[in-house]
Amino acid sequence: MNSAQNQIIGREKEKAVFDKLLHSDQAEFLVVYGRRRVGKTFAVRQYFQSNFVMEFSGANQEETTIQLYNFHNEYKRYAGAMAVQSKPRNWSEAFANLTDYLYTIKDKAKKRVVFIDELPWLDTPKSGLVGALDYFWNQHGSKMNNLLLIVCGSAASWIQKNLINAKGGLYNRITKRVYLKPFTLHETEKFCAARHLKFTRYQLLQLYMVMGGIPFYLKELEQGKSISQLIDQICFKTGGLLTDEFRPLYHSLFTHAENHIKIVETLVRFAYGISRKELVEKTGIPDGGTFSRAIENLIDCGFVVEIIPFGKKAKDKIFRIIDLYTIFYLKFIKGNSTNRSHTWESLASYTNYPSWAGYAFENICLLHQEQIHKKLGISGVYTQVSSWRYSGDLELEGTQVDLVIDRKDGIIHLCEAKFSSKEFLLNKEYTATLRKRRAIFEYVTKTKKAVVSTLLTTYPAIENGYYLEEIHTEVNTDDFFEKG
Repeated sequence: MNSAQNQIIGREKEKAVFDKLLHSDQAEFLVVYGRRRVGKTFAVRQYFQSNFVMEFSGANQEETTIQLYNFHNEYKRYAGAMAVQSKPRNWSEAFANLTDYLYTIKDKAKKRVVFIDELPWLDTPKSGLVGALDYFWNQHGSKMNNLLLIVCGSAASWIQKNLINAKGGLYNRITKRVYLKPFTLHETEKFCAARHLKFTRYQLLQLYMVMGGIPFYLKELEQGKSISQLIDQICFKTGGLLTDEFRPLYHSLFTHAENHIKIVETLVRFAYGISRKELVEKTGIPDGGTFSRAIENLIDCGFVVEIIPFGKKAKDKIFRIIDLYTIFYLKFIKGNSTNRSHTWESLASYTNYPSWAGYAFENICLLHQEQIHKKLGISGVYTQVSSWRYSGDLELEGTQVDLVIDRKDGIIHLCEAKFSSKEFLLNKEYTATLRKRRAIFEYVTKTKKAVVSTLLTTYPAIENGYYLEEIHTEVNTDDFFEKG
């Protein structure tokens, strides 16, 4: 691995895939997708740039004639004297020119990489892009054993429909796909260390709750400023990257983005998720193809998760917003952008801060299930992760568990997430609440498995008598920063 490849922080699984493709002895078609700003282009360029024989990026909301003009200019830069000088009239001609150029390259030993970034943006109405790409790959590209075609895009729904789940000529033609997720806390820590930024893990956790593990957002961090100052600068100052990121983010990813925005604006009011029926009623979006496409888009891009409650069936699933920046924007930035100093300090003193912090921390737990499983020593055990809610009746009071880990080996963890700025101390009342919740769960679900209470904490809880009486296992901040 060369020095440029070593500059990619984390992404160990993805780099292993890249390396395998680079040394493959057959034609390969790689799709890299994931939300905007997650680092797709950077990862591909850093790993494959020395093998590029053509690189091109689509432009957002440009007409086909402009896209073809841009493609042709890049093609000429790479093909040099062998390039066709006349601009192609359509995508079929553009790919024909690319094909002729690829056949002229003499070096057969080295993998030749053609990289087309933001491919979905090229698919303008009646552009003929997909058909031209289909013909290029099936007629020529797939027969060039030393060719690696990489296409990249943020619009995950377009990638899924037109490439991964294609019905036409591109059906089953993708040889490898990489869904690039945001950084984990482990990767976030490594990213900051590589940039010589020194933060404690608790500080990194606070920043992660605001912007998630999006590399482009993390690049805004500076040394020498407090967490409050950084959040003020990035989220509340005029010109701050995240001050006005919300609407451009959604409109760059989704067609008819207003439907997607309606859904997340509704879900943010229901921290623990709601059913499809409730979501349809509250958004006013008709329950049909329009709603289905929007919610599927949001799930594909990692903004929303669907959870099947414990003991329920797929039809009972609930939807929950999990994108940390979206939640922070809708809770705090929207309507509060200001150039006053200490904005975040002021907002963090409001009564809704603890509920947001607890919610954000719970989402971090959901996003770091591998680390939780690792700490519990169950990485090799089959598990089902869900939530559980009991509305109560005349006999028993209502209760809920936001994270249930149901193990195949006969144990169920009822997880309790507690965000705090210091060591957590269990008292008599809190312990009684956990014990009662466990008893209600056992009684209502009639499970025959052992049911235990597990704490998920920022700082380790103090192991007093109440702790030892009720807590079976604990996962804290240091565990969340472990490699998955």
